[in-house]
Amino acid sequence: MKIGILQTGHAPDDMRETLGDYPAQFARLLDGHGFSFETYAVVDDQFPDGPLDCDGWLITGSRHGAYEDLPWIARLEDLIRAIRDAGRPLVGVCFGHQIIAQALGGKVEKFPGGWAVGSTRYDGETGSATLNAWHQDQVTRPPEGARKVSSSPFCECAALQYGNQIYTVQAHPEFTAQAIASLLATRAPGVVPPDLIAAAQDTVDTPTTSQAEADRMAALFKGTLS
Repeated sequence: MKIGILQTGHAPDDMRETLGDYPAQFARLLDGHGFSFETYAVVDDQFPDGPLDCDGWLITGSRHGAYEDLPWIARLEDLIRAIRDAGRPLVGVCFGHQIIAQALGGKVEKFPGGWAVGSTRYDGETGSATLNAWHQDQVTRPPEGARKVSSSPFCECAALQYGNQIYTVQAHPEFTAQAIASLLATRAPGVVPPDLIAAAQDTVDTPTTSQAEADRMAALFKGTLS
């Protein structure tokens, strides 16, 4: 099964040197499920010919906001709707979570409560989960037909499921402790409040439930997610 990775951003140089760019991190996350991967750097205007080019699709995180007036974002929204209409499975992570919601009629905003950074606990249909977060924007109104399957006191729409075809999550199951440490060193200073940086540094080695999240994504791709 070939999964098309729609890359909407690039990892910082320091992270790319040690962990690879975002598509490589997702390939490691989903290793062992029998998938092959093809990357389309949509952030650099590299798009597939259409929704049938791959068996399933995954949209990565990005430093951009879904609401930014950029040509590639509008084009990506068209592709999201085409993937939905074609019946292909689709997964979105962080920016991917947000842009799918926006493309399908939801609302994405810069959250007035600020940032979520590092180890974060969520509660949902399958119990509690701990994942690494890195975001200020949030889905503040889910699209019609989207089911909230996970939330936290800070992020109401932490994960959404659209039937058995689309699953999206605000946090970053692909981010290891090493990835968060890299972001804290390169992207956080001057952007994320110092107290949040310190708290994230203190909890950077907290075990995550990323494997369970990877299994959920794989089940969606294979058509076995209920």
